[in-house]
Amino acid sequence: MIKSLSLFSLLAGTATAWTSSLSMKADIPVASTTSSRRDLFAKGGAAVAAGLAAVTTIAPANAYEVPDLLYPFEALEPSIDAPTMKIHHDKHHATYVANLNKALEGKPQPPILDLMANALEAGPAVRNNGGGHYNHAFFWDEMTTPDKSKKTQVSKQLESAINKAFGSMDEMKKQFEARAAPGALFGSGWVWVVADNNGDLKLVGTPNQDNPLMKGVLDSIYFPILGLDVWEHAYYLKYQNRRPEYVSAWWNVVDWNKVSDNYDVVVKNHAGVPVRG
Repeated sequence: MIKSLSLFSLLAGTATAWTSSLSMKADIPVASTTSSRRDLFAKGGAAVAAGLAAVTTIAPANAYEVPDLLYPFEALEPSIDAPTMKIHHDKHHATYVANLNKALEGKPQPPILDLMANALEAGPAVRNNGGGHYNHAFFWDEMTTPDKSKKTQVSKQLESAINKAFGSMDEMKKQFEARAAPGALFGSGWVWVVADNNGDLKLVGTPNQDNPLMKGVLDSIYFPILGLDVWEHAYYLKYQNRRPEYVSAWWNVVDWNKVSDNYDVVVKNHAGVPVRG
């Protein structure tokens, strides 16, 4: 606490900077911004950041955040409808982040990849909400608009790995859809294409908000390069109980450039793909 200033005078003295910063962010289109609250402080609200740092009730600077989408809510239609995207991103993902920050209040908040490795040991709150945060942040960024998706390409390196593991892209998609079917992955969860330390690919499913980065969830730690949310909240408004239809339509919004980049990161670093937020 800054002894020479009251909380009132502190906030009053930074009100102009705060208003200016909000105006700056409001002028940036949703589809073109990747800004977070950290970006806001860095670009236009340094005075606010310095002032609020003195108030002990403010969340720490490294608190996890919900990343902005790289596209408007309606951008993935008709594969994924706008109402579902808005609820999924603004409500479900936001709840995971809020609960994760609450669970770690007053404790270290490591990079999300580090948190994933020992999530099971950290307890259910970190496991469920930390997984929910990582999984969704990963999910948003691997998708793009249908017209752009058609123009994205699988890299030669990834194509070779897919052919080695599955025989072809079509066969990989066929096996993925079978793995995502309700009978194969009962209830809520995720389906992933993952790489091991050798860069070899395989298909896995995880329940709830678990992911292959978590030690103890599968027979080994694996690194996701592609993942699909098959919780009902991801598709029920449009598809109701028709999960296979949702899975099939989802291929129309996959960004294969991003998936290829994910594979490159995994092969180079033998580690998971970093996410925003």
